[in-house]
Amino acid sequence: MGFNLVNRSLLTLDELQPRGVSHLLEIAHELKRAKAAGTEQQHLRGKEIVLLFAKTSTRTRCAFEVAAFDQGAHVSFIGPHDSQLGEKESVKDTARVLGRMYDAIEYRGFEQSVVRELAAHSGVPVYNGLTNEYHPTQVLADFMTMQENCRKPLAEMKLAYVGDARFNTADSLLEGAAMMGLDFRIGAPRELWPPQVVQDKARAMAEQSGARLHLTASPQEAVEGADFIYTDVWVSMGEPATVWAERIPQLLPYQVNAALMHAAGNPNVKFMHCLPALHNRDTAVGERIFQQFGLDGVEVTEEVFESPASIVWDQAENRLHTIKALLVATLG
Repeated sequence: MGFNLVNRSLLTLDELQPRGVSHLLEIAHELKRAKAAGTEQQHLRGKEIVLLFAKTSTRTRCAFEVAAFDQGAHVSFIGPHDSQLGEKESVKDTARVLGRMYDAIEYRGFEQSVVRELAAHSGVPVYNGLTNEYHPTQVLADFMTMQENCRKPLAEMKLAYVGDARFNTADSLLEGAAMMGLDFRIGAPRELWPPQVVQDKARAMAEQSGARLHLTASPQEAVEGADFIYTDVWVSMGEPATVWAERIPQLLPYQVNAALMHAAGNPNVKFMHCLPALHNRDTAVGERIFQQFGLDGVEVTEEVFESPASIVWDQAENRLHTIKALLVATLG
């Protein structure tokens, strides 16, 4: 049975409720099959969507643009230096202007308060493309990818996240896993666990869903029996480069390498990453880290990243299909 999301915003996953998440995943699978078969129908003709970016992006921008184009909508992109947002014009005033011109607003930036204010004053659906606190569209793509790569129902899957767990991706994974009933583990130094308020919220949801949540400082304990091992960069956007000197010795035991994959005890365990990943020296940042710290690969090794266990490209592609499902469900 469907779930009505028309004219709804997506600021955090819990706003969707489990039925809403399941509904979007069903639509995403249908749209992916239709695109592959060349039978996709356009549901968003005449719709206008604005992408408001305070942080740069590859996957989020491309996924929203291609999703809109595939569905017949038009898109305007406003980059970090292309508007008066926060400089000469308040968020509230910007929201009221954009709401008069567009059918929906996507925001990617820093404080969660900005996306909340856009939703409060624009009068149109607002989508959180990433803030410091949450990344809900990423987790929708992650769940879709897990469904494609594991025969178990979502609620029976075991997902482990290792590394820096304080920010948006880990917070949204914890929230989504708690809501959907997963067995979810976090392996991280205690000082890099999600904020207590996020943990408390997740545990309250887990009491309703039956989710199993476990936070530990041991990466090996976190990945034991896992179907999926997930990591992210160790220094987030907006943090100074000087943090690397502290973060690398702190998190090196949590690097996803062949030994940690083996520690899962599951020959079919898969590797996940929301990207971009520092897995070799082929980027400016990767080369600087190698020159300073001697690491050829940071949060994940090249061996794991390029292995058959890696499903990172499925995750990247599924950003398109889940975002398209969100647009169709809320605007179609």
